[in-house]
Amino acid sequence: FEGETSLFFESVVREDRSVLDLLSANDTFVNERLARHYGIPDVFGNDFRRVTHAADSPRRGLGLLGHGSILTITSYANRTSPVLRGKYVLANLLAAPPPAPPPNIPALATESKDSGRILPMREAMAQHRANPACASCHAAMDSIGFALDNFDAVGRWRTVDASGATIDPSGVLPDGTRFEGAAGLRQVLLNQPETFTRTLTENLLTYALGRSLEYYDAPVVRSIAGHAARQNYRFSQLVLGVVSSTPFQMRKADGTHASASSR
Repeated sequence: FEGETSLFFESVVREDRSVLDLLSANDTFVNERLARHYGIPDVFGNDFRRVTHAADSPRRGLGLLGHGSILTITSYANRTSPVLRGKYVLANLLAAPPPAPPPNIPALATESKDSGRILPMREAMAQHRANPACASCHAAMDSIGFALDNFDAVGRWRTVDASGATIDPSGVLPDGTRFEGAAGLRQVLLNQPETFTRTLTENLLTYALGRSLEYYDAPVVRSIAGHAARQNYRFSQLVLGVVSSTPFQMRKADGTHASASSR
């Protein structure tokens, strides 16, 4: 999983591809073991090689959203988690992390108290959201997470969940936008490329500066992302924008701005 994602990201950087490929690429990197896990035929040996997803592959056009690495780190050991997956998308792709949960929130009940049967994930989440303290934050996270629920806890494709219920991957965002499955979620994200590009820019600038961003960094982020948009969102444009930005040029070793006198 880690090898696939590292090689895929490296290809975006070295080939100076559009950063939107991170969300929409048809290609990835697999060895025989991972190809077998994904159901990709005719890949043999331990060496990774680039493959293009077939037209009928559920991972086609999903980029990172179809990677086992992302799908596994946003799951629990024994089940998927619409909450973790929704939170991941909000925080890492849309720069809109949900607030921390209030204290003493009960764990998700995945079995019926009466019969002990495994609950379909939507039913379990509906019961969890009945707690008013949980409902508001889950409104955004759950719909996004359910869109990826056809992928199990280690990224294998499935059509029924652990309870035997047919998976319903449809969702509705708080603004009323409806979508269906991972492909629908991907399209929602691509329909607002400036949001994803700003999010990626924020992450790159944070890394480059060695500090969290502040409100006064917002114009720089918008400027870098806007310039990249005019250059087909190529990765190099984000990097060049970061290293030529005032916050990066004027940073000190501890990540803070240089003082006015030192300029």
